[in-house]
Amino acid sequence: MIRTPLALGMAAAALSPLLGGCTAGATGTERVASAPAPDAPRAKNVILFIGDGMGISTITAARIYAGQKRGQSGEEYVLPFETFDHVALVKTYNTDAQVPDSAGTASAIHTGVKTRLGMLGIGPDAPRGDCLVGEQHHLPLLGEEVKRRGLALGIVSTARLTHATPASVYARSVDRNWESDGVISSEQANFGCRDIARQLVETDFDVALGGGRATFFGKAGQGDRTAENDDLPAEWAGRTGGSVVSTAAELAAAPEDQPVLGLFAPSHMTYMAERADDSSEPTLTQMTAAAIRRLDDDPQGYYLMVEGGRIDHGHHAGRAGYALEEADELANAVQYAIDHTDPAETLIMVTADHSHVFTMSGYPKRGNPILGLVEAPEGGGEDGPGGEGPVLAADGKPFTTLSYATGPGAFTGERPMPETGIAARQQALIPLGAETHGGEDVALFAEGPGSDGVKGVIEQNLIYHIIRRAFGWE
Repeated sequence: MIRTPLALGMAAAALSPLLGGCTAGATGTERVASAPAPDAPRAKNVILFIGDGMGISTITAARIYAGQKRGQSGEEYVLPFETFDHVALVKTYNTDAQVPDSAGTASAIHTGVKTRLGMLGIGPDAPRGDCLVGEQHHLPLLGEEVKRRGLALGIVSTARLTHATPASVYARSVDRNWESDGVISSEQANFGCRDIARQLVETDFDVALGGGRATFFGKAGQGDRTAENDDLPAEWAGRTGGSVVSTAAELAAAPEDQPVLGLFAPSHMTYMAERADDSSEPTLTQMTAAAIRRLDDDPQGYYLMVEGGRIDHGHHAGRAGYALEEADELANAVQYAIDHTDPAETLIMVTADHSHVFTMSGYPKRGNPILGLVEAPEGGGEDGPGGEGPVLAADGKPFTTLSYATGPGAFTGERPMPETGIAARQQALIPLGAETHGGEDVALFAEGPGSDGVKGVIEQNLIYHIIRRAFGWE
């Protein structure tokens, strides 16, 4: 087999942690030097979809859930990104943690360097929470390079725009929780570190749509900033001439030739499962559509990061139905991007920052409701014959197909009857106030120019280099 320079570069980057971590692998700051072949297609645009917490078990369950919503048995359904030609497994660990968080993982994607849990755009040699040391370990941000090279920049999330994954595009912080200045201690603030909301309004973006309104305003504006009359969106609009919007209708009416900042909820946006028919919030698909329409006018191209942030939150709450409904909406947004971009010039990638301790089990029959109780196929499961109705566990009670290893659905003493349906809290093994992330690899799906670099088992920070190569920058 002939190996191209691109393939060799990918292999070197993937192997670097095994070779000491001093290149573009686990912790290094050097860049892979190889360049694509002269005739390799380059992407004008790159869209990266991040399903926060959308591990492989979540993708499988979401596929079945989406199919069953559409009247199928579910297992045969195909999510839009599952048709992509290029797939890889991605290792998600942080430099100091086997099981990662969203800040360290999203920073790996947007800086090319793995770092510590809880830090954004800061190298792993800085301790978390130390502003003074962190200022000496800034990492390059993809969002900054995109604008420096003359492209348009878009950020979309159903979480707060200052939350870890969207913030990784534009912010550097030694603590992901420094979303507003009110949470930074006076001692650390004296060293000059800016809160994440402040960094966003000082960023040269074209589209930023999501939740988190409270982090941008003082108490006079029903926010949580230190200064009572703080109004960061007004500062941003005054500097850029852009539009600040708070509803789907305002977003639709905003001029498309000017930047737009959309803050649609005080904190995270409403779960799809709880969304009212007359909600003023845009859906993730609507935000994605608005971003693509606006960014597509830029003759130099664009980079757009779209996060389905509340997949993660549904899992943390132990409510699989909420997580799967959010994953289905992310799939709808991906389908919109597929249908409204030119495949010859747009690289579309879909991945997760990390997984969750979420599993499917129990030998349910084909087409069994994914949010329901396990019922065995005719003839029974591997452990023996089935019967009429749900399979019973050793305690004489039924159980659901979906469950968690940790989380609020755990119990002490006698196991209660399990809940079912979209709002159910699935049962868990270990009692914790919130379900935790999982440490296994996640999937990366890709289609378009530059997608041929997506293959094998790769380090998460290699996604950064795949994007830069697709643009022709490496």
